[in-house]
Amino acid sequence: MNKVAFVFPGQGAQYVGMGKDFYENISVCREVYDMASQVTGIDIPALCFEENENINITEYTQIAMLATEAAILAALRERGVKADVHAGLSLGEYGALIASDVMSMEDAFRVVRQRGILMQEAVPTGGAMSAVIGMDGDKIAEICACIDGIVSVANYNCPGQIVITGEEEAVQKASEKLKEEGARRCIPLKVSGPFHSAMLKGAGEKLGDTLKNVNINEIKVPYITNVTADYVKDSSEVRDLLQSQVSSPVKWQQSVERMIADGVDTFVEIGPGKTLTGFLRKIDRSVKGFNIEKIEDIDKVVSEIM
Repeated sequence: MNKVAFVFPGQGAQYVGMGKDFYENISVCREVYDMASQVTGIDIPALCFEENENINITEYTQIAMLATEAAILAALRERGVKADVHAGLSLGEYGALIASDVMSMEDAFRVVRQRGILMQEAVPTGGAMSAVIGMDGDKIAEICACIDGIVSVANYNCPGQIVITGEEEAVQKASEKLKEEGARRCIPLKVSGPFHSAMLKGAGEKLGDTLKNVNINEIKVPYITNVTADYVKDSSEVRDLLQSQVSSPVKWQQSVERMIADGVDTFVEIGPGKTLTGFLRKIDRSVKGFNIEKIEDIDKVVSEIM
């Protein structure tokens, strides 16, 4: 039997104007944005739709992205479109939690607002990230382990595209060594900190304090976590996984491969951009990938999977 996965992108796909057509034309989407504003005390429509610098600052980016993903999800639900499994890249995992009814939308907005603040505050000086092109992830991890200082894999995005993270000097040394060992390119990323590295462990621990006050529901629809690239079997594991996720590698390629092995043949990316759809093509071209970031995208998806 064919299976459908809803997948949610992470920070970096944001842009001014994302979700505006949903807000202006679908009442249930407008309600989601307005709820996000009420919960966080931020004018989320202004943040998402009007020219501003905050949209690219971590503490604001994360809630803007999640509100947009949740709004598009609400539009899909109104059309009766459902998936068999959910997953999200980094921040996008909270979209998956909402979709699987593991966390209420209100609680997810509260947690992600705090997550963005904690990650922004925790950004240490001297941190960096770099995209490594054209080398196997296991070999990259092995080389990083031999470098003095803090450097490790941040994201296993897709074959040939791995991101490393850590102390600036260590990332630079690792990049040089990786190129010597056969990597085609190592591209420094314009980011505000060494995300998904051990340097953000403190931010994860503080997020754990926030998560203690959040209701975690039984998992109604399966979802896969970045930390293990596998299904979360017990809702009691969710808080610890979300805490660990802040400083752990994002195993996205492995997560997609796990879903494909379980029979998923159609992936629907919910949110701005086509990042995850692009990764999917490099992971396995035999499966279908769609993205929904505009209202007109919904009809195509509905006709394909319903």
